[in-house]
Amino acid sequence: MGLRANPTYRQRRFGAELRRLREQADLSAQDAASLLGMRQPQLSSIESGRTGLSAERVQLLARTVGSISRTYVDALIDMGQRSGKGWWSEYRHVLGAAHLDLAELEDAAHVVSTYEPMFVPGLLQTREYAAAIHRGGYRQATEAEQLAAVDFRVQRQVVLTGERPPRTHAIIHEAALSGSLGEREVMRGQLLHLIEVSRLPHVTIQVLPFDGPVAFGTGFVMIEPQAPELSTVIVSHIEQSLYLDGADTMAKYRGWFASLAEVALPPVDAEASPQPHATKDSLGLIQRLLYPLL
Repeated sequence: MGLRANPTYRQRRFGAELRRLREQADLSAQDAASLLGMRQPQLSSIESGRTGLSAERVQLLARTVGSISRTYVDALIDMGQRSGKGWWSEYRHVLGAAHLDLAELEDAAHVVSTYEPMFVPGLLQTREYAAAIHRGGYRQATEAEQLAAVDFRVQRQVVLTGERPPRTHAIIHEAALSGSLGEREVMRGQLLHLIEVSRLPHVTIQVLPFDGPVAFGTGFVMIEPQAPELSTVIVSHIEQSLYLDGADTMAKYRGWFASLAEVALPPVDAEASPQPHATKDSLGLIQRLLYPLL
């Protein structure tokens, strides 16, 4: 089998994790290659994500580390053995690799934590809202590309109602909910959708109000699979989002997210009494923003 020309994020991450294991075991590339019964150039291709490694060899490398989580090793083997195919595959020749990488990460997610200062998170967007965002976005795209991107964003949301939905916690700044995008009906439908999706037992939505502490300026999403060591944080950027990992990085973003959750309004409770809530909780704030759009 030939080497991959353009490894996916999952494939690159698999290789990077193997390199971490080798370094934890204090093995040089040459020593690790000898241990695994291969030449050093082959190991280099594995660590760069350009080819895979069998489950037996992953286990052999893990054993040289000593004390290591069995859950992590099993998850790493699963990461390396996955085909990478799913509903997102049909968009392979239409959208960029980052779209496919995100969908594949979400498909294996156990926990999704997202903070958005300017937009409703993609997993919570209505089709109409997503279409308005793409029509008014800064990136130039054909109508066909825009339609595909909207369809893709809506299709991503099946993860919330699937057999193994991830625990999803979204913190949204009030700024993201205050604009009409030039279409009052679109924003009305989006606000109502947020209230409705909050009824899912595994979904938590909080709003960070204007009159709260200084907002964290950059949106990000943390995607955590069953083995937390394989978690990823994606930091939004207008040109290309950053995919970050590693224990120290994840600890920083978990801490920042926990701080945001602490200062945001209490979560939306769609079952709460319908009387006015002022702005003392997230539902009350959404209701206040919704009222002029009714």
